[in-house]
Amino acid sequence: MLKEIKSDLHIHTCLSPCGDDQMIPEMIVEKAATAGLDAIGICDHNSSENTEAVMEAGKKYGIKVFPGMEVTSKEEVHILAIFDTTEDLYKLQKIVYENLEGENNEDLFGYQIVTDRYGKIIELNTKMLIGATNLSVEKIIELIHSFGGLAIASHVDRERFSLIGQLGFVPLDIELDGMELSPVYMAVNKKLDYPMSSGLPMVTFSDAHFIDDIGKTLTIFLIEEITVSEIKKALENKDGRSVLAYT
Repeated sequence: MLKEIKSDLHIHTCLSPCGDDQMIPEMIVEKAATAGLDAIGICDHNSSENTEAVMEAGKKYGIKVFPGMEVTSKEEVHILAIFDTTEDLYKLQKIVYENLEGENNEDLFGYQIVTDRYGKIIELNTKMLIGATNLSVEKIIELIHSFGGLAIASHVDRERFSLIGQLGFVPLDIELDGMELSPVYMAVNKKLDYPMSSGLPMVTFSDAHFIDDIGKTLTIFLIEEITVSEIKKALENKDGRSVLAYT
């Protein structure tokens, strides 16, 4: 039976240096529940070390938490990687870390906090998570798909750190599953439409770095189960699945 699933699949935790310190697992999921979300995705910059804690918190509230990551390519393009399991995500994580250089400057970029479910600090990640990897856009997409994930270009309407902003166009042979429009764009345009989409499916998520932003922008999928494969079908309008609405 097909169901309407309210989804915000681009949320950061306090692990991202630009994420607020209150973005701890329990508070993220509690806010998602208050916002009426059925599914969220945790996509910190180039790291996944808070994902399991958020997934644990999600069980209490009955919210599906997709393990994910926002990977930065060598062209400085942000790509969302969304998976069903942490095992698949960690395969990508290993390669991302192997291709990520430099150390974090906490005074300049902020702390990168690894926490337990309740926000107790486990450690501070010292890698340069805000930086670019040595991986190309094409390679990142290839890796995501090889590990069974969804590859979605982040906030393509933005001038910086987006596929269109960095490259100036959408490559004709790119194998993305979709492209994300930012909350700022949606607030003005009110529709999932972008002139440079090249026919790729469009979604919108909050890209929340602060608690109050969670669920402010979301996409509703008409799917049977809350899985990567079902969302992929919705993006492709297959078997009755679809991107039903947005808000």
